[in-house]
Amino acid sequence: MVQNERQHQTVLLNEAVDALGIRPDGHYVDTTFGRGGHSRLILERLSPQGRLTVFDKDPQAIAAAQAMAEGDPRLSFRHQGFCHLGELGVGAADGVLMDLGVSSPQIDDPERGFSFRHDGPLDMRMDTTRGQSVAQWLETVEVPTLAEVIRGYGEERFAKQVAAAIDRRRQERGPFRTTRELAEVVAGAVKTREPGKDPATRTFQALRIFINAELEELQQALDASLDVLGADGRLVVISFHSLEDRMVKQFMARHSRAVVDRRVPFVEPRAMPLEAVSRVMPSKAEVERNPRSRSSVMRVATRTEAPA
Repeated sequence: MVQNERQHQTVLLNEAVDALGIRPDGHYVDTTFGRGGHSRLILERLSPQGRLTVFDKDPQAIAAAQAMAEGDPRLSFRHQGFCHLGELGVGAADGVLMDLGVSSPQIDDPERGFSFRHDGPLDMRMDTTRGQSVAQWLETVEVPTLAEVIRGYGEERFAKQVAAAIDRRRQERGPFRTTRELAEVVAGAVKTREPGKDPATRTFQALRIFINAELEELQQALDASLDVLGADGRLVVISFHSLEDRMVKQFMARHSRAVVDRRVPFVEPRAMPLEAVSRVMPSKAEVERNPRSRSSVMRVATRTEAPA
């Protein structure tokens, strides 16, 4: 695990923290602590009166947050998913950062089962203390449901073929237990491969998103941010695939666009709670240094007024 910690590189580190517009005495929230790259830089910019609250479902991430919090009363941590963001209260934060996706230590640890590149238990849970693993879910899921998950969350055009192949394999040889077993079955069902991409990529993404309810949790957290952010507070979201980014883009656009009542055209448009500020991509140098940043997109919005 120590080796994985050293290999972890925080994506868009300075760009994200700069986008928060840190006020030294403010209260900021890192909703996905990971290994604390963004949090560490936020703390460097806070005064002794500033505060940082971090969330994470991963027990290993929470252990890292606990270690960072020792001796630093500005930092508090919650072993929860960021769907609990709203519990902080109305207008409680000056900035909210959401760094979505899977951290390098999670991907690189075979015991977590996130990657098809390493053989390990077929788990994929962010929080290993609760819920079903992917292996357990695959034992009983119906084929049409499996195909729908793979198509919807992985955007895999061979979803029906992959689901059928998984079903044949479990009928013939019993339940899946390891990532390699699943990756081999998926590879046999995906007939054409995208250049440079493993045929199991989309299926593994789909199963991970589904088993952790990632998109549902993201929507809850985005909605909660409207209440938690105070006036002029910043919302900064880093996405790593099109499903996440589409949700974030649509959310910011929906809450930034002024609404005109066409029945009363002379009335001032209703003020909206957000103002979309920017869209940032990783630099060429960052992508070369950290290839996992290649697909990242950061979107930033400002809370235009205090929540009611």
